[in-house]
Parts: sequence; structure tokens; C-alpha cells
Amino acid sequence: MKKLLLILCFFSYINISYAQEKLNKNKSVEFAVSGNCEMCKKRIEKAAYAVKGVKVAEWHINHKDIHIIYNEEKCTLDEIKIAIAKAGHDTDTIKAADEDYEKLHHCCLYRSEE
Repeated sequence: MKKLLLILCFFSYINISYAQEKLNKNKSVEFAVSGNCEMCKKRIEKAAYAVKGVKVAEWHINHKDIHIIYNEEKCTLDEIKIAIAKAGHDTDTIKAADEDYEKLHHCCLYRSEE
């Protein structure tokens, strides 16, 4: 009976270990970020790099997207997007607050007036 209980405990431990999601230390993602120019590029990339765990941040002016490589053990994708939004730039899921957007240089204003 002891052996059976021990075997069941062992297999339960193995199942729990495999069920836990392994976090990626080099997670690669791309998402849209609004901006216009080289000043925007510098600001967006600086905001992304300010998040602990971001290894690569490269915003593409032509495509209006950013390529990020980050450590999921140190930060989340939402933390990166929030940092970029606080710098005044809308992402695909998080919009910059109006007061942050209005602080941008006039050539960096990407929202159309309606």
C-alpha cells in the first residue's frame, strides 16, 4: 500500500511539473505602434528598453510596428505596451492618454483631427 501511494504521488508530481507553462527568456513579438518620424522611433524604443527584461526593441517607421525580444520571467507584454503608451504612442491594444499624447512634438502627432 505504501508503494502504491508513493507511485501515485510521484506521477502526480510529474503531471503537475509538465502542466506548468515554461516562461520564455527570449520571447519574440511584433505589434503595431503609432508614430511618424525618427524622433518617435527613439522615444518608442527608449520607452520599451526602460522595461526591465526587454532585450531588443526596434520600431519600423515604414510599417508602424515594433519588434520586441523580452524575458517573460522579468516582464509582461502589457508592461511594455503600457510604457510605450505612457511615452505618448498608441499600441495595438493600449491607447496613450491624451495628456501624454499632447506632450509629443508637433511633427510626432499621428492622430488625425476629426
